[in-house]
Amino acid sequence: MTSKAEEALGYEQARDELIDVVRRLEAGGTTLEESLALWERGEELAKVCRRWLEGARARLDAALAEEGEADGE
Repeated sequence: MTSKAEEALGYEQARDELIDVVRRLEAGGTTLEESLALWERGEELAKVCRRWLEGARARLDAALAEEGEADGE
């Protein structure tokens, strides 16, 4: 289930925050609890990015199919 805040995130916003989460995890120095929270947030952000990319892929596929149909007529 996605929250309204996650749905409002654009691809670039989610990607940039995900990059920040990964940097913080790679840098270390966080407690186990903080690391787990960052990892969970990273998973949520990755899902947001994946949904945006899947949506873009579907739009491209639809446009290409429409173009193919127009060429075939």
